[in-house]
Amino acid sequence: MNTTTRGTTTKSVGSSGNGGHVLREATETASAQTKQAFEKLSDTTADATALIKDSYSTAVRRTQDYNAKFLEFAQANTEATFQFFQQLSGVKSPTEFVELSTSHSRKQFEALTQQARELTTLAQKVVSATTERVEKDVKAYSGRS
Repeated sequence: MNTTTRGTTTKSVGSSGNGGHVLREATETASAQTKQAFEKLSDTTADATALIKDSYSTAVRRTQDYNAKFLEFAQANTEATFQFFQQLSGVKSPTEFVELSTSHSRKQFEALTQQARELTTLAQKVVSATTERVEKDVKAYSGRS
């Protein structure tokens, strides 16, 4: 009876040892695959972060250009209005007032029209530069995958 028990025990340990080896290999394989997936996810996240930073930087630079131009126009319009009021103080007749007002209005309309064109062009450049940057980065990233 001891011999049988010993044989059974030996077989049982032998089977268990082989199963442990298979389980260890499966665990190592799963661990390696998980590590590889994590590294790929980490790389993808880093690339996405870089893309967002680059796109944001491009948008910020172009937006600063737009804001600088806007402030330049605001200053020019303020100066034109100030000059208009200075000229109004020297008006001596209603006819002179109408001529001065008409002239100022026409000049300001032309200036505002030109300013609106320039600001529209700058706004389009903001969008275009940002879009181009994103497309370039996405293509570069897609080429690596």
